[in-house]
Amino acid sequence: MKQSILLVDGMALLFRGFFATSIRGNFMRNENGVPTNGVYQFVRYLLDAVNTFQPTHVICCWDMGSKTFRTTMYEDYKGNRSAPPEELIPQFDLAKEVVSAFEMPNVGIENYEADDCIGTIAKQFSNEHEVLILTGDQDILQLIESGISVAIMRKGQGNYEVFNEENFVEKKGLSPRQIIDLKGLMGDSSDNYPGVKGIGEKTALKLLQEHESIEGLLENMEQLPKGVQSKIKANLDMLHLSRSLAEIRCDVPIDITLENATWKYNREKVSSKFEELQVKNLIKLLS
Repeated sequence: MKQSILLVDGMALLFRGFFATSIRGNFMRNENGVPTNGVYQFVRYLLDAVNTFQPTHVICCWDMGSKTFRTTMYEDYKGNRSAPPEELIPQFDLAKEVVSAFEMPNVGIENYEADDCIGTIAKQFSNEHEVLILTGDQDILQLIESGISVAIMRKGQGNYEVFNEENFVEKKGLSPRQIIDLKGLMGDSSDNYPGVKGIGEKTALKLLQEHESIEGLLENMEQLPKGVQSKIKANLDMLHLSRSLAEIRCDVPIDITLENATWKYNREKVSSKFEELQVKNLIKLLS
């Protein structure tokens, strides 16, 4: 029987929840002084998505620290990111405790990013089941294919833009796999790799629409405008490196069975975790 699996980008939800609720410096602390605002909003986002998309199974994936195989490839990868706010740091573990209380798997593998875990699990189950990835991160769009859709969280709770194999090209002007080559050409300022210096999104998009891939570009270099040719030649190594950094790995050593991810929680167990964290008004959101 076909199941519907929701893969949750835990970091995306927690960071978004933290910043959405701390604009005025209100961190909602428990009696021990530990902030809980990010966890509180994380739960609201999670339950809203489950109510909206009605999955049969839910799995939550996490980053496991800033050092991964990508920082080994390129030392400055994500090097422009400041440390998380100190009020957020204790909430990483609290969010995972809440996920465990729902009896959902928490998945995170040292040396890989959450995206790689999501990609691996999505590919593992998409042949027989429908997979929907919940995130705010556009990088994940490269994973879309038959059986894999992505719900991008937009501003405000309960506001999603769903991308799938049917609507992707119309919305983005490229195929999902071409997103990797797009990032190779234009780089990614949020992940701190440059791509080809001097080539922005507009030019990169046009080049890929005309030549399909980086290989197609390199095979037809003489047809490209002289300025583009010289930029690519001057940054060839960084072009290949940027593409490698952009590509989500789908071969992470994850051992997970669907039975362990069924969305069926014990209300008392979850309620007691909410009481322990002193976010009792979340209990009314439980079915």
